[in-house]
Amino acid sequence: MKKNMGNADRIIRIALALIFAMLYFTHVVTGTLGLVLVILGGVFVLTSLISFCPLYTLVGLNTCALKKP
Repeated sequence: MKKNMGNADRIIRIALALIFAMLYFTHVVTGTLGLVLVILGGVFVLTSLISFCPLYTLVGLNTCALKKP
């Protein structure tokens, strides 16, 4: 897998995952929507840790910084 996520994208995803977890565990969002947010947050953390997003490859996005020769 080739990295396709930049640092800013990774930080935003981790922040969103933390917000989703906080909303769920403080019972602000419950039920099915709460579970969907927790699962989505888990996906955000996983993709941030490996710096690869499968959806980006389908769309053709790459937020990784270009390396200078």
